[in-house]
Amino acid sequence: MSIWSLLAGGYSMPDQQTWGRRLALKYGYWLASRHSRVEAHPTCRISPEAWVNPREGAIRIGEDSSIALGVLLQGNVSIGRNCSIQAYSNIVGYGASDDPSGRITIGNDVRIASHAIIIAGNHRFDDPDRPIRMQGVDITAITIEDDVWIAGRVNITAGVTIGRGSVIGGGSVVTRDIPPYSVAVGVPAKVVKRRRASE
Repeated sequence: MSIWSLLAGGYSMPDQQTWGRRLALKYGYWLASRHSRVEAHPTCRISPEAWVNPREGAIRIGEDSSIALGVLLQGNVSIGRNCSIQAYSNIVGYGASDDPSGRITIGNDVRIASHAIIIAGNHRFDDPDRPIRMQGVDITAITIEDDVWIAGRVNITAGVTIGRGSVIGGGSVVTRDIPPYSVAVGVPAKVVKRRRASE
């Protein structure tokens, strides 16, 4: 049984949270902030069952953001304030902390539903005579601007920018930039609606 499960049954708080859950989130914050290249705001909430590993990069988690259980944050990742990343999402950036070429930048007020995959690299596979694992990775930054909602099981590929105020429908694969205030769905994701007529 996990620490999250053990602690979740604590005394009920008036706001429907439990002492155990609050303690577990603080423990998750402490676990993440032990890394010298993880900067987690004191008001953020991180499940102790999330994996936070900056590798050679740096991870920044902003004010009042929450990271759910099973989330993988790895490499060069910056998350703004008031963001929510739900269970079992994978967010993988590349490169050193001072190298923005493989960074994943997530703006403020972004909602990412469960099982999303956001990876700033793609395996090379041009040479059929060499194993794919030996051909390296093409690395390109990903930017998710403010006030974006990414529904469940969305895959966002390297080099994509998702514009402010956009919505990405569940199960979509985003392979190209999405303009601000757009609703995009499908494989590959295509804009099906504009949230603002002027955009």
